[in-house]
Amino acid sequence: MENVEHFGSLTKRMRAFREEVLDERPFVDAERAVLCTESYRKTTNLPPVMRRALSLAHILDNMSIYIEDKSLLAGNQATKNCNAPVFPEYTLGFVLDELDKFDKRDGDVFYVTDEDKARIREIAPFWENNTLRDRGMALLPDEVSVFMETGVFGMEGKLNAGDAHLAINHARMLREGLRGYEERTRAAMEALDLTRPEAVDQLAFYRSVLVVIAAVHRWTRRYATLALELAATEADASRKAELERMAAICEKVPFEPAGSFREAVQAVWFSQVLLQIESNGHSLSYGRFDQYMLPYYQADIASGAITRDEALELLCNLWIKSLTVQKIRSQSHTLSSAGSPMYQNVTIGGQDARHEDAVNELSFLVLQSVAQTRLTQPNLTVRYHANIDKRFLDECVEVMRLGFGMPALNNDEVIIPSFINWGVAEEDAYNYSAIGCVETAVPGKWGYRCTGMSYLNFPRLLLCCMNGGVDLTSGRRFTKDYGHFTQMGSYEELTEAWDKTIREMTRYSVIVENFIDKASERDVPDVLCSALTDDCIARGKTIKEGGAVYDFISGLQVGIANMADSLAAIKKLVFEEGRISQQQLWDALLDDFQSPESQRVQQLLIEGAPKYGNDIDYVDRLAVECYEPYIQEIEHYPSTRHDRGPIGGIRYAGTSSISANVGQGMGTMATPDGRHAHEPLAEGCSPAHNCDKQGPTAVFKSITKLPTEKITGGVLLNQKVTPMMLSREENRQKLELMLKTYFNRLHGYHVQFNVVSRDTLVDAQKHPEQHKDLIVRVAGYSAFFNALSKATQDDIIGRTEQTI
Repeated sequence: MENVEHFGSLTKRMRAFREEVLDERPFVDAERAVLCTESYRKTTNLPPVMRRALSLAHILDNMSIYIEDKSLLAGNQATKNCNAPVFPEYTLGFVLDELDKFDKRDGDVFYVTDEDKARIREIAPFWENNTLRDRGMALLPDEVSVFMETGVFGMEGKLNAGDAHLAINHARMLREGLRGYEERTRAAMEALDLTRPEAVDQLAFYRSVLVVIAAVHRWTRRYATLALELAATEADASRKAELERMAAICEKVPFEPAGSFREAVQAVWFSQVLLQIESNGHSLSYGRFDQYMLPYYQADIASGAITRDEALELLCNLWIKSLTVQKIRSQSHTLSSAGSPMYQNVTIGGQDARHEDAVNELSFLVLQSVAQTRLTQPNLTVRYHANIDKRFLDECVEVMRLGFGMPALNNDEVIIPSFINWGVAEEDAYNYSAIGCVETAVPGKWGYRCTGMSYLNFPRLLLCCMNGGVDLTSGRRFTKDYGHFTQMGSYEELTEAWDKTIREMTRYSVIVENFIDKASERDVPDVLCSALTDDCIARGKTIKEGGAVYDFISGLQVGIANMADSLAAIKKLVFEEGRISQQQLWDALLDDFQSPESQRVQQLLIEGAPKYGNDIDYVDRLAVECYEPYIQEIEHYPSTRHDRGPIGGIRYAGTSSISANVGQGMGTMATPDGRHAHEPLAEGCSPAHNCDKQGPTAVFKSITKLPTEKITGGVLLNQKVTPMMLSREENRQKLELMLKTYFNRLHGYHVQFNVVSRDTLVDAQKHPEQHKDLIVRVAGYSAFFNALSKATQDDIIGRTEQTI
């Protein structure tokens, strides 16, 4: 690409380190599972929070550690970079079922050694009926069993690993060090009135925090010892000095406060990898990195302790290390998280508490480092606002031109007022960051799962609604019978049935979420993550018990565009114009548009009705109308943390559906928009493929007719343009003007761009060996194209290429 040198090149060793990491074959790693089992066998008499603390301590004391010869940072998740540890306390079921199949997948491939297969099978008997998944499934009432059996709510990610979907309070951790957390915990313990019933659980939590902090201190000092051992035999004087400095840093942070930029980066990486070792939750994010790291950078630059180039290399090192974090998912879970994403989001830009532009020199440095590394991690988000630095926005567009789907843009003008409206303090609202994909939260003060609860597949549920409450895919009854489509007398009768159907299904989804949440709260409390989130120590509660300052969650609503297009086709072609009878449409859906008559009906559905994404009020209003009953209904159901401490404790809407549009599409029969059975649904709130014919401005207008102020869980919009389109300065400025209109005037929530040609994608599918570094934007995250299943690759290839 012509602008590839705009941001300069990686240093020689970071370039080599990047290649080493990219060349790693990812293995399923048994070491953590074995150590966890050893600990759990010895602690059956203890409360779960203490068992978790002692398990983490045992793992940190005994796990393999190493320092790569090209790295300036210490800290690893598994026995080898890019290996995926196993977390048996959550589940071993899918691991055992797929142990001989991980390397045969179409995408998200992992390998397993015979030795690790034997080790996993050896510990399996201990975990039988003894995992989160076992207990969570046993808790669920019969009322919702059909939804778990059919997988309609997509609960895999909530049962098989930790929650995350948050950013810890990095600023406080760097300022106080874990010593400060230890002191606050001891003070809280001493102040406990043990006659109060709640003190029983509080004392157990405080003891667990102290166990974990001590274990972390021992773990980081293990790296200090290792660095000194490596330095003792290092022939290169420069590398020897680096290792000795690394040893001193690891001896200090994160237990003591960080005193330099190098110490702060190391402490941040330690916290990131530690929380992955604890529970492996994805969407564990870095927060507003350019804000909390700026004082350390400025002080070191001013004193000469570090140069800009040295800081740049250190950041590149951090992002390469971030890519080494892995997570093993079940085959069914990969359908909604294609490409093995970890969604480790770093947020830059935005405004400060005085409402002024917060872009600084570190914002530019983060941009440059991400541009140089060109990886899928971290997931870079830029906070846009009306007075954003023009030079910074220019640089953001230059990064977009590199074609790896970053940065995504979130809009302060929508998100901040939305947060304040939900009860978030203004100062905190102005400090929000992206978490994972497009979802947002206040770093260090927000509970788990700001999004990523259950999926609600609108098109599949529409078919269920049309079929008298019986799911067309499974043949199982989902809801009460609100009438069959062929017998309905009007379009209004269908929308009345939809209103009842979506409200009933929303209720069922909440039941499933609450029961799984309570099982997670009881069985797998995260001690370290809770300690690093305000105000868990002050309240003596884990995050799941209500320890965070704020707690708002959202599920994911899938197929918004298909739903709108389906309703438009039904309303216009069946009930208004009579060009298709109800029976003809129903027969065509059941036939999957295979017969000549069904194909005629399909052609009418595709060509004869308006499509969402073209600024046509007729269909765009239908998108809002079908969404409204869900938004109204979900507000009736508080979360399991409601009235237990946090502000909020409620649910709201979100469309950050990751790659679930592909997996959910596989489970959805033919739909009234003309889509064939099992084909992908539209992702996020983006228009269906090749249905947006009027250009990006029309797309923007359609999207912003949605009640974005109520969809605080994220309004995900993907757009695709060709590299040639942005090769001209004139078009780059047009893009910025479009963004200004979209965000400032239309109040759009989010947008991200795939800058890649269809020809490149097709060639990469045919010749993957020639496109090892090709990265694409899947949904709210980027992934290596070669790591995706063919179905997900086809979905990306099929997206509309916009012109500016």
